[in-house]
Amino acid sequence: MLSRSAAAAPVKRRAPARVLPGFKITLGYTLMYLCLIVLIPLSALVFKTFTLTWDQFWDAVTGPRVMASYRLTFGASLIAALVNVVFGLLVAWVLVRYQFFGKKIVDALVDLPFALPTAVAGISLTALLAGNGWVGQHLEPMGIQLAFNANGIVIALIFIGLPFVVRTVQPVLEDAEKELEEAATCLGASRWQTFTRVIFPSIAPALLTGFAMAFARAIGEYGSVIFIAGNMPMISEITPLIIIGKLEQYDYAGATAVATVMLVISFILLLVINGLQTWQRRHSGEPV
Repeated sequence: MLSRSAAAAPVKRRAPARVLPGFKITLGYTLMYLCLIVLIPLSALVFKTFTLTWDQFWDAVTGPRVMASYRLTFGASLIAALVNVVFGLLVAWVLVRYQFFGKKIVDALVDLPFALPTAVAGISLTALLAGNGWVGQHLEPMGIQLAFNANGIVIALIFIGLPFVVRTVQPVLEDAEKELEEAATCLGASRWQTFTRVIFPSIAPALLTGFAMAFARAIGEYGSVIFIAGNMPMISEITPLIIIGKLEQYDYAGATAVATVMLVISFILLLVINGLQTWQRRHSGEPV
């Protein structure tokens, strides 16, 4: 017979077996992968920039053409991302809340900018919107020019950024609790009140994430823009094209200097957007 102390002793349970290896090994592989793929290339970019003196660096990143390209690149990216937030939400809403003929085809077309080479997208948009294109030939006589200027750049960035917003918001709408909407309707809330006070707070973090991804994607876009932009200095020349031009002139330090500025600005903007997402989750009661 077992003694009372032996019977009262707690039974040690074996820790459940884990599919992945331990935390230290997993963390080591993660850090090694990030260093090889992200940190080492970015550090090489920064170290190459350090070969310039401060005056050389300042002249490289604040030249008139470079400053004009900053304004165009970030301005067009911001406009395109804001447009995608609105229309991406509408597309995601229609795909989630309604059933219609050809829905699967429309759902597949949303991912087309992911699979389509960016150069093909640029050529297609140019053929469509140029003065002799299917759409442009009818708009240019009215004084509306959509190709070879800033308008074409914004349209190209909207095209490549829309899937980021749709695919970020769509699963959140699918998981939304419709009982809350029904309760709000039973309490007398209008459709607009239900959307602004019940639906929108739950999808706002996803919208911010989609906006950040579309904005970051637009800042670095090159292939779909150069065909429709016109690439006129001080008018329709984007910053990635400035970097490519410096590389073709063997000005590697100047190219990395401009790229470093783009990297820092993009990183700061992403940090701000992530901070807004965290603030939104805290105020909505979601786990951070």
